[in-house]
Amino acid sequence: MRTLEERLGYTFRDRKRLEGALYHSSYANEHRSLGIHSNERLEFLGDAVLGLVTADYLFRKHPDLPEGDLTRIRAALVCEESLHEVAQSLDLGSYLKLGKGEEAGGGRQRASILADATESVFAAVYLDGGLEAARALIHRVLLDKERETDVEERRRDYKTELQELVQRRSNQTLQYELVSASGPDHAKVFTSRVLLNGQPIGKGQGHSKKEAEQAAAHAGLATLIRG
Repeated sequence: MRTLEERLGYTFRDRKRLEGALYHSSYANEHRSLGIHSNERLEFLGDAVLGLVTADYLFRKHPDLPEGDLTRIRAALVCEESLHEVAQSLDLGSYLKLGKGEEAGGGRQRASILADATESVFAAVYLDGGLEAARALIHRVLLDKERETDVEERRRDYKTELQELVQRRSNQTLQYELVSASGPDHAKVFTSRVLLNGQPIGKGQGHSKKEAEQAAAHAGLATLIRG
């Protein structure tokens, strides 16, 4: 836990709060006799804390942006993909407590579980050190690392754009293939390619299969536009 605290840049007064943020429901269900509770309530609180901190950050940074733009940027900043990346940077998956079935099913690398655990950790810091401690952590691991051009890029759905472009002609078939997955579990890199009528038109990488397919679609769009 001390290593995780170092990665968070925060030392807990009560380390049990951090431990509680790492109990997945599958683990809690298998250890009911020990009085262990899942991190779901913390996830609920962490989602609210993250939303408040992010909204405050954007409100102050962009005094001229309308509500719709602020909402759009906030949604991109706090999406599952962003939180999954935070979890990977912290190697949070190594510290999760999972039930046997979830462990065997690859839950330690599942984006949704890691994203939820990230919100739970935010809540644990909030309960242990208050809003300013949580704000400092969220800025350190998420907000201060984001460039808004990256956020807007992330919100583009290249797979949909490519599908719409291809559908302008009849009898066109798109297919995505996973080419490879490499690296340690907490920083795995996936490579995917997209094929049009069986012919590869783009390849891309990402920290999840979804992200790799989006990158491949982006490359495929560029190929078709050039062609």
